Amino acid sequence: MPDDAGLWQFVEGLVRQTFEKCGYREIRTPVFEHTELFERGVGAATDIVEKEMYTFKDRGGRL
Repeated sequence: MPDDAGLWQFVEGLVRQTFEKCGYREIRTPVFEHTELFERGVGAATDIVEKEMYTFKDRGGRL
């Protein structure tokens, strides 16, 4: 996998240049992860979990 990193960065650079020439800009989308991941990492009663996150249920009822 590390051997592919340079190639991947080269391809990303070409795509980024092409998009910029066409007037597109980069956007950063929110991260989607399971709520439990953050609750375990930073604690369920923290501002991150309680105030800065949205929690959704999937079709199976999972958070």
